[in-house]
Amino acid sequence: MKKIRFGILGAAGIARKALIPAIQRSKNAEVTAIASGSGKAEQFASEFNIPKVYGTYDELLADPDIDAVYIPLPNHLHKKWTLLAAEAGKHVLCEKPAALTSEDAAEMAEVCQQNRVVFMEAFMYQFHPQHERVKEIIQSGEIGEVKFIHSAFTFPLDPTVNNIRLNKEVGGGSLFDVGCYCIHAARMITGEEPTSIQGSAAIHPELQVDVNFVGMLTFPSGVIASFNSSFEQQRRNVYEIYGTEGSIKLPFAFRPDEQEEGGLIVVEDADGVVKEERVTGDQYTLQVEHFADCVATGKEPMYSGKDTVKNMQVIEELLEKIKS
Repeated sequence: MKKIRFGILGAAGIARKALIPAIQRSKNAEVTAIASGSGKAEQFASEFNIPKVYGTYDELLADPDIDAVYIPLPNHLHKKWTLLAAEAGKHVLCEKPAALTSEDAAEMAEVCQQNRVVFMEAFMYQFHPQHERVKEIIQSGEIGEVKFIHSAFTFPLDPTVNNIRLNKEVGGGSLFDVGCYCIHAARMITGEEPTSIQGSAAIHPELQVDVNFVGMLTFPSGVIASFNSSFEQQRRNVYEIYGTEGSIKLPFAFRPDEQEEGGLIVVEDADGVVKEERVTGDQYTLQVEHFADCVATGKEPMYSGKDTVKNMQVIEELLEKIKS
């Protein structure tokens, strides 16, 4: 099997901690090159035995031996380098959120399509098999008809420490950073797009980014979904689904990889009887393998550019709500 050859644009922490190891664990991809203007590329290359190191992103994009790029750059740079990568004929796996506006997301997807390259936003959590199991439980009728979803992705972040997540100019704020997962989850579980969107936020007085966000989405089926994203609370990454006859809770919905035993599904029936089920899977590697398979076969990713635009539209409307 020919492996898809990845170039990494930037020496971000997520690349080091998660994506480069995942690519190296995958059966159909490999890391061929890394580029960074910070000087960290050599360090990464040494640590992971990456053959090629470039001092600029343009040099990496000009390398004919690169099939695809992974973009873990700050949010405001995603569009620029996705477009340049597509024009260079490179397939694009781009960190979330892929863009800062739905218009930019649509342009990114369109340019990739025009250049016949695969584009996928890296919502890695959706590839963990616990979510397929949740869908099976819902479809079985075990919890009855779904009526309400609640999700939360929160962690404490010191506002006095320089952190890109707190920089308004580059797409900072809890909604962009982790709230986007909650929106994605509600859309994934319902299979619908919200018809009503409400939001409220606590804005840091100096940094002017949301440090605590609460949103509510109403879907055509009548399902209501609420969510909370925050830089001011204890670490949580959970979603709960409430039906007419029971509930499902995933206490490690977005980061099961942080648990030694993997994902956990807790189902409670109408009588209060609780069942627990462990589900294991390597979400980062499964994401890479799916993307690489799409590159090799030419098929559209399960999470398409159109889905990226729709998720971004919800984020945009929520941000508009807190302006008024």
